Amino acid sequence: MEETNFVLLWKEHYDKIDKSLALNKRILIETINQKAKSALQSLSKFKTRGIITVVIYLIILGSILSYAIAHYSSAANYFIVSMTCIFIINIIALSDYVKHLVWANRIDFDGSVTDIQQKLVKLQLSIFRHSRVMVLQFPFWTTFYLSDRWFPHAVGWEYLVFQGTLTITFTFASYWLFKNQTIENADKKWLKTLIAGSGGKDVMKALNYYKEIQEFKQSN
Repeated sequence: MEETNFVLLWKEHYDKIDKSLALNKRILIETINQKAKSALQSLSKFKTRGIITVVIYLIILGSILSYAIAHYSSAANYFIVSMTCIFIINIIALSDYVKHLVWANRIDFDGSVTDIQQKLVKLQLSIFRHSRVMVLQFPFWTTFYLSDRWFPHAVGWEYLVFQGTLTITFTFASYWLFKNQTIENADKKWLKTLIAGSGGKDVMKALNYYKEIQEFKQSN
């Protein structure tokens, strides 16, 4: 009889522990969801400001480019090609900003943790791809000011070496950054700084919050 009572008391004790753990887990998830939601709200504000800035930038850039094309001269060839490439890359940037804003606002923080994490990872990967594309414009900022009226025939070899070195350096840097902006390098300081400029810092912060849930599960 006493042994039966002991088993029942032991079972009741463990039931209370299970209920307590379940309650703590639910509170933890709700707290983390609020933190992640706050981080994504910061991302949404960042993307909204980015959209406004890029639209204004594209209007100015497009106007200048349109003028150059409307008043075409071979002297503007370098400018037209360079600015067209920069314009296209920034059109992609605008598209990404809009997409990221929509995705961030569609995350249901009252839904399952797994679904939230999957959507955050999807958003993070897209921000990585966005940042990779953006660095491709670097070389064109070293050629837009050139003109066939004076380049290359009217300059000395010193300037040719300077211009060649400048463009090759920016091209290499662009290629290196494009190639090395990967999830595997996500913990590297230089990449964190670069990705932060595209809003990746807020997504990474949100994802890190959910690691606490895994740690909670492992500790219990």
